[in-house]
Amino acid sequence: MTQEALESLAGRKVIVTGGAGFIGSHLCEELVKVGADVVCMDDLSAGKRGNVDLFKGRNNFTFAHKDICDTDEEMKALFKGVDTVFHNAASKKNICLDKPERDLEVNAGGALNLLRHAMDAGVRKFVQASTGSVYGEPQIFPTTESHPFEPVSYYGVSKLAGERYVDVFHKLYGLDTTILRYFHVYGPRQESNEFGGVVSIFLRRITEGKNPVVFGHGEQVRSFTYVKDLVAANLAAATNPVATGQAYNAASGIRVTINDLAKGMLEILDPEGNLSVEHGDPLIGDIMEFDVSNEKIRSELGLSFNQDFWGTLRSALADKDAFLGSLER
Repeated sequence: MTQEALESLAGRKVIVTGGAGFIGSHLCEELVKVGADVVCMDDLSAGKRGNVDLFKGRNNFTFAHKDICDTDEEMKALFKGVDTVFHNAASKKNICLDKPERDLEVNAGGALNLLRHAMDAGVRKFVQASTGSVYGEPQIFPTTESHPFEPVSYYGVSKLAGERYVDVFHKLYGLDTTILRYFHVYGPRQESNEFGGVVSIFLRRITEGKNPVVFGHGEQVRSFTYVKDLVAANLAAATNPVATGQAYNAASGIRVTINDLAKGMLEILDPEGNLSVEHGDPLIGDIMEFDVSNEKIRSELGLSFNQDFWGTLRSALADKDAFLGSLER
């Protein structure tokens, strides 16, 4: 992505759904920096005001406390004059078993609602955040974007439905869309309660003097991707015409087992060896193996991904408070 392409977003009105969340707040930060007119939309069910407090007072940042399923006049007004929508709001994977109806309402119905508002308002670009869970348990390695869709969780099903709505609006109505499938993102501001990512959950437990808990045997392989790389992927998707109508694996390609993650974090954070890894019951729908191909996004959009997982993680963990953020909304 060229600097010229990035600067093309300056002065454009953009909506970031889930903008007060982990990934969304980093995206808002970069968009504010380049001079876009940013509307951060979040219902604060998972996002936190503290994640976007640093933008207070900026004349190109607005916070809108809205549910993406809202269809009222206020929502319609927010879309007026919007150039690009970065749709990052989602019902979290961890809660889909408890509230599958809400999971479907947000991940499928919410996407449909936003797409309809985008079409009515004449939005130029719609970037949809999706997930590798749409593939289900991978059968082809490395897993490319052409892998069959066989989700094994409510979350994977609902996110796939969201993708299908995006495809329909592109093919039937000509909306410029791009789908980005995220994999195991980590970095500062990641939620560290039971709805968060495994890196931040382990970090909070270790800093509280508790053993990290690995569900199942722990040999599950993950493709951890640094949050700043996801921001770059979103900006490239929004500014590169090659991305029109495409779906991309937005993943580092790094392969780390959950056991190795837990042990490595203990070596960094508990060098005295006071804590140890615990094992709990396996999680329903937990995928065992990830070997993700990012060749398409690298070749078509010119992206690169940080490959120094342990170096990046060690550096990020040096400021534990910034990494964890607050549990408060």
